[in-house]
Amino acid sequence: MTTTRIHDMPVYAARTEQVDAALYNLWRRARLHLRMPLRIELDGGGQMALIVEEDAWVVVDQQQYDLPVLAWVDFEDAGRTTLHTPVSCTMNYYHYMAAHLRERALAGMEQALGSRLNEPAGKG
Repeated sequence: MTTTRIHDMPVYAARTEQVDAALYNLWRRARLHLRMPLRIELDGGGQMALIVEEDAWVVVDQQQYDLPVLAWVDFEDAGRTTLHTPVSCTMNYYHYMAAHLRERALAGMEQALGSRLNEPAGKG
């Protein structure tokens, strides 16, 4: 169940996207070992954050009451038999400039999940 309000927001554009297998697998591990949803502040001023949920990754504008800007949803992993192949999903754009946040959000997610999963027990 998605905790952000993305289902109530009009989508500016939606595109089919491929998520790198390594990042997708890192998220799957995080869902097993970390409490979700997980908020990750993105580099560049603290206005944007990535909320990692059980079923979506959502970039929000924290200065606009967590208004969704960009979201990865509807991951197509049913019947996935290999760990090295990319996973298709839908990317919802809620703002015309959202594409500029894509790489920054993915890099922030990879760094944050990797460091939190590698912390000693009892710290995460």
